[in-house]
Amino acid sequence: MGLSILIVLAIGLAVSRKVDGDSGRYLVAGRTLGLPLVAAGLMAQAVDSNATLGNTDLAYGFGFWAGASLPIGLALCLVLTGIFFARPMNAAKLLTLPDWYARRYGRPIEVASSVLMVIAYVVLLAGNLVAGGFLFEHFLGIDYTIGVLLIVAVVLTYTVAGGMFADAYTAAAQMAITLVATAALFIWVAATHGISVPEGMGAFDLDQLTTTAGGGPINWAALIALGVGDIVAIDFMQRIFAAKNPNTARRACFLGAAGTLLVGIPFTYVALSAVDIVGAEGGGEAVLFTLLDEHAPTALAMAVLAAIVAASCSTANGAILGTGAVVARNIAGIKNTEDGKLPGLRIFGAGRDPLLRASRWAMFPIVLLSILMAVRVPQTGILLTLAFDLMLAGLAVPFILGHWWKRGGAHAAAVAMAVGTGMRLALFAVTPTIYGAPNDLLYLDNDTVTAAFDGWPTFIAVAAGLVAYAVTAALRPARAAAQAPVPAAAESERVAVGAED
Repeated sequence: MGLSILIVLAIGLAVSRKVDGDSGRYLVAGRTLGLPLVAAGLMAQAVDSNATLGNTDLAYGFGFWAGASLPIGLALCLVLTGIFFARPMNAAKLLTLPDWYARRYGRPIEVASSVLMVIAYVVLLAGNLVAGGFLFEHFLGIDYTIGVLLIVAVVLTYTVAGGMFADAYTAAAQMAITLVATAALFIWVAATHGISVPEGMGAFDLDQLTTTAGGGPINWAALIALGVGDIVAIDFMQRIFAAKNPNTARRACFLGAAGTLLVGIPFTYVALSAVDIVGAEGGGEAVLFTLLDEHAPTALAMAVLAAIVAASCSTANGAILGTGAVVARNIAGIKNTEDGKLPGLRIFGAGRDPLLRASRWAMFPIVLLSILMAVRVPQTGILLTLAFDLMLAGLAVPFILGHWWKRGGAHAAAVAMAVGTGMRLALFAVTPTIYGAPNDLLYLDNDTVTAAFDGWPTFIAVAAGLVAYAVTAALRPARAAAQAPVPAAAESERVAVGAED
C-alpha cells in the first residue's frame, strides 16, 4: 500500500511542471487531454472508496440493488452527460462548472450555486477520507483520525503542485491498479468459494425496487441522486473541460461509464458472496476488510487495499482541485488577468496569475472542513449519495432546464435552488435515517416521520425545485426572461492556454 501511494505521489509531482504557472493549465490542463486520460479521470472520480466500500457494505447488508445502485447511478450519469451535455460544455471553454451558471443566470446565481457545490463536495471528500481512515485503523492499527490525515497529506501534496495534470496522470495509474485488483478479487472468490447470492438479495429480486420493506424508495433515490444529481458534479465537468475537443469529451463519458460498471458490479457480487464466506453477522464495520483480513491470500489483500487507497486518492484529488477553483474563481471572484494584478487581493501574494495561487490557498479550508466531517460522521456510501442528493435538489433543475428552455431566467433559478435545497434540508432534519443509516448529522426528534419515509425526500425535493422553476419562469414576462445572460462561446478574459493561445 505504501509503495502504491509513493508511486502515485511521484507521478503527481513529476507532471506538476506542466502547469507552468498558468491557471488554465492548472485547472483544465490547457484543454489538451486525450481520450485515455479523460476517460481514466472520469472513471476515477466515479470509482471512489464510497463506491467500493460503500457498495460492498450496502450489498452485504441489504442486497444487490442497495450496493449496485452506487456504480449504476454513477455510470448512468456519465451516459446522460455524454449524450446531452459533454459536447456543448467542452465547447464553451469554461474553467469551472459555476462559470456556466454565471453565463446563463448572472453573478448572484453563480455565487449561490458555488456555495451549494462546495458544501456537497465537502461531504463527498469526507466520505473518501472515512474509507482511508478505516483502512489504516483496521490493518495498521493507526488511529482513525491519523489515517484520515495521512490520506489528506498525500493527496494535497500532489494536487496543490500539479492540478489537473497531476489528477489525469495519477488517475490513469490508479485505475490500472483498481481494474487489476478487482478482477483478481472476483476470480478468487469465484474459484475458491463460488459466486453466491442469498435468497431475496439478487439483481432479479425486484422487491428491492418495488416495496418499502425491500428498500425500494431508498434504492431508487440513490439511483436518481447519482444518475441525475451527479451531472452537476464539479469534478466530472472539470475533466470534460480538460478534453482537447468536444468529441473526445463525449466519448470519454461513455468509456468512463463502462469502466465504472466493470469495477462496481464485481464488488457487489463479492459482497453478496461474502454473506456465505464470513457469515451474515460477521462483516464487522466494513465487510470487505473482514473478507480480506481473515479469508483472502495476503498478496490479493495487498492488491485490493492498494486499489481502495488509489480510489480514495483519485476522488479526493478531483474534489480538492474542483472546490479550490470554485472558491477562488466563482465565490471570491478572482480572475486570471493579462497582467496578473488585482488590487485589494494582496493576501494571495504577487504573481502573474493570481487565480492559480488563490485556487491553491483555497484548498486548505476545504480540506479542513472535510476532515472535521469525516471524524464526526464516519460513513462511506451514505456520504456519497447525500452529497449528490443535495446537488440534485438545488442545482440539477436550473442546469438541465437552462440548457433547453430559454424562458427560465435568474429569478426561476434562484427560486428553484431555494425551494429544492430548503425542502431537502427540512425533510432531512425530520427523517430519522438517511439511505438506511442513522441520521447523526441533523435530526429533530419527532413522532410523525418514521424510517419508512426514507428515500422519498429525494424525489419530493427535486419535484419541488422543478415546479418552482417552471412556475416562476411561466409567471415572469417573456421579455424579462429573455434578458437573462446566455452561454457564450468563450470568455473575454484569457482562459485559453497552450495551443489555443
